[in-house]
Amino acid sequence: MFVNNYNDALAFIHGRTKFKKIPTLDRMRDFMKRLGNPHEKVKAIHVTGTNGKGSTTAYLRDLIAEQGYNVGTFTSPFIEKFNERISVNGKMISDEEIVRLVNIIGPVVKEMDSDWRDREGGPTEFEIVTAMMFVYFAEGHVDYAVIEVGIGGLFDSTNVITPLMSVITTVAMDHAHILGDTIAKIATHKAGIIKYKKPILIGKLPDEAIKVVKQVAKEKEAPLLIMDKDFSSKVKLEQGWGEKFDFSDSRGEISNIHISMEGFHQIENATLAIETFIQFAELEGINYSNKDIKNAIQKTQWLGRFELLNKEPLVVIDGAHNTAAMKRISQLLRKEFADREVYVILSILADKQPNEMLDELLKLPNVHVTVTRFEGPRKVTKLADFKLHDNVKYVEHWQEAIGEVISNMSLDDMLLITGSLYFISEVRNNFKG
Repeated sequence: MFVNNYNDALAFIHGRTKFKKIPTLDRMRDFMKRLGNPHEKVKAIHVTGTNGKGSTTAYLRDLIAEQGYNVGTFTSPFIEKFNERISVNGKMISDEEIVRLVNIIGPVVKEMDSDWRDREGGPTEFEIVTAMMFVYFAEGHVDYAVIEVGIGGLFDSTNVITPLMSVITTVAMDHAHILGDTIAKIATHKAGIIKYKKPILIGKLPDEAIKVVKQVAKEKEAPLLIMDKDFSSKVKLEQGWGEKFDFSDSRGEISNIHISMEGFHQIENATLAIETFIQFAELEGINYSNKDIKNAIQKTQWLGRFELLNKEPLVVIDGAHNTAAMKRISQLLRKEFADREVYVILSILADKQPNEMLDELLKLPNVHVTVTRFEGPRKVTKLADFKLHDNVKYVEHWQEAIGEVISNMSLDDMLLITGSLYFISEVRNNFKG
């Protein structure tokens, strides 16, 4: 046996290098070949995007599962437990399965460590988790899979697949040190998941990103469907938590769709997922009703996406981790919570845009920000790296920051904890624990 228990399995996975200097899929293709090419047995939808990947994946999972299929999802990072990354119908795989998969994959990794030692070494952590997912899904546990890209797309380890179709949710500045420092460069990486003659569906992208996607789709002869051109949504007023909208495309309209997640950006994610599902159902010969779509969309939940932890006072966590996502959060706060004082506890990874994200929140007169830190798996922005603002508090430890803020809040106020998925994962486990 390669590993004896769950902790050893996780230690093996997390002990691997995170990144290699040279971007390539050659190592992943070799990995797959040695495992019997499990990725070729998986019928999948491939999803990338700067923001909205996770929620769009969750909507797609529920839309397909509503038809009685077993649907696998591959997502990152996890919020509560590592196993979430490989799930079936929203339920994470067991500790025993993680151990079993590492025992299948571990010996192959050791072989590759030796064979690839002159070429940056064997598989990375993410390549190993991706391989575990492909092996598990190929064993027949799922009918379909919705596979989320890790970073970018072009050289992402998930990109060894030929999916049924591909999806790009959004394109904005993020991971610039890996993907490039312009929207066009980032879009080129995202468009790397477009495959020959396989449909590509895109959300609300900037013009320069659409230009790149159109060019790649043309080269690959891939049918392209664009939000607000080929399909769209109309927002309707909704009382209480969640949103309501009408969906339309060339086939007609679906009225009064309710979603349980807050924010207009969730309407965009749901709209993209619905059109993707419609194209998928047509391709696979699946009959569905508008009622099926409405039922699936209404029940979709996704941890850490404007998630309600407490009602009085209102405590919410959100994984907004770049400027574009924070802009959407500030729009949501302006639209839904302008009538109450909003206290924000913010912690951001060091490779993000901390001051730009902070500036988005400070545009709102009713928002009071406390900047803090957490013990993340990656470097966290130091308090000294934030610009000094008279109306921003700087507290080193997040537990202390929360205690301080809550002691000054009234029951009508709101607490929002945000800035990083890793941060809210740590906070959520404390709240729920």
